Amino acid sequence: MKQEKLTRFVKPSEADQKWYLVDAKDQTLGRFASKVARIIRGKNKPVFTPNMDTGDFVVVINAEKIKIAAKRELNKEYIHHSGYPGGLKSKSYKEMKATKPEFIIQNAVKGMLPKTKLGKKLITKLKVYKGDIHPHEAQKPELISL
Repeated sequence: MKQEKLTRFVKPSEADQKWYLVDAKDQTLGRFASKVARIIRGKNKPVFTPNMDTGDFVVVINAEKIKIAAKRELNKEYIHHSGYPGGLKSKSYKEMKATKPEFIIQNAVKGMLPKTKLGKKLITKLKVYKGDIHPHEAQKPELISL
């Protein structure tokens, strides 16, 4: 008689969640964001469950030093609409990098997470900072290189 293997589902309380510190200096935006999204989602762990939050917290520093292709730097725009007629607003990549470099990484990672309630919960595990100073020393984040 054949013995069946059962899939083990992890409860949220059993999921061991760590804190990681990642430096965005001289990293390519898309590749960097996909690796960060993978850690936040928990896909790097053997206990990954698609409908569960098994991921870790990620603190990103030096957001203003992220790289992007030269041609892409000229063409990329961040667009949003207020919902009113004539309410389309757009900012270029250079403007956004000068004013809100944290948003660039936040937006890229958010686009790689699920568009569900779980995705909204997961994006709160990403902490992005402009310089190399962050307020998460108490959590003792582990420095990793991507």
